[in-house]
Amino acid sequence: MDRSKKPSAIGVGGSLPQPTVSIKDSTIEASLPSGESVTVHLYGATVTSWKANGQEQLFVSEKTHLDGSKPIRGGIPLVFPVFGPPPQNHVTSSLPQHGFARNSNWEFLGKSSSESAETAGQAKADLAVKLDFGLSHTMLTEEFRKAWPYEFGLVYSVTLTKDTLETSLQVRNEGTQNFDFQVLMHTYFDIGNLESKTYVDKTRNAISQSETSAALAITEETDRVYQDLDPAKPIIVSSAEDDKTIFSITREGLTDMVVWNPWIEKAKGMADFGPDEAYKKMLCVEAGSVSAWQTLEAGDAWEGGQSIKARL
Repeated sequence: MDRSKKPSAIGVGGSLPQPTVSIKDSTIEASLPSGESVTVHLYGATVTSWKANGQEQLFVSEKTHLDGSKPIRGGIPLVFPVFGPPPQNHVTSSLPQHGFARNSNWEFLGKSSSESAETAGQAKADLAVKLDFGLSHTMLTEEFRKAWPYEFGLVYSVTLTKDTLETSLQVRNEGTQNFDFQVLMHTYFDIGNLESKTYVDKTRNAISQSETSAALAITEETDRVYQDLDPAKPIIVSSAEDDKTIFSITREGLTDMVVWNPWIEKAKGMADFGPDEAYKKMLCVEAGSVSAWQTLEAGDAWEGGQSIKARL
């Protein structure tokens, strides 16, 4: 599919090493000269690896399927156009849980690279590489086209810098009918200030409550949807041992945040989650727009994204 704004490569000095991009089978890998890298599977346009500071930052289940038979358990699966089990008597009712974006084969649209401007006379530039992926209604399976009969175009961009990973999604309505959608970047971190914000606790019959603490400690099964957050205010994932920041997440156009950990019993019950005790080293902190429906009018476009800074 075509991009509305195709990125053009920005030249950098010949003396500077360049980012590299390799394509192997159904995966795209980009690396910076400083060692950071990101890997994206075309199935679901799922980010399955992000290495920064010499360490893997994302969790991927050792039991997940990478052959396109099932959605990938881990990394950053992309949820669209519905979050969770579809509601009854709704246009998304015939879709699987979390929609079709993570269950579809995407197209690699290309890459672009750039460098930051020199500051304080520093000659060394900070490089970035951007990967773009596309999905349109014509690329869906017949089953998905029947279940969600709208003409649309998605462009998913994954941008790697020395200390951040940015993921953004552009949704275009290419048909004549308005459509509603939800979107979520289901990030599995390898291991916020949420005080006074409303959340829906899905482990307690989806009752709406108000957070009374400035931090949420993960000590049991956790499945909460925090609503109406300021996207510019970072959500902080920190270590309980020393309160050290592990990840900082800012968003654009995504005002909800899902926090999920399956804990002991649910982890054991998921066939593609492993090892069983992996719940101790992962946490899903998921930026999205899921507490209500976004309505996109014919011919219009919407965009939202997240920027993750690792191990500050």
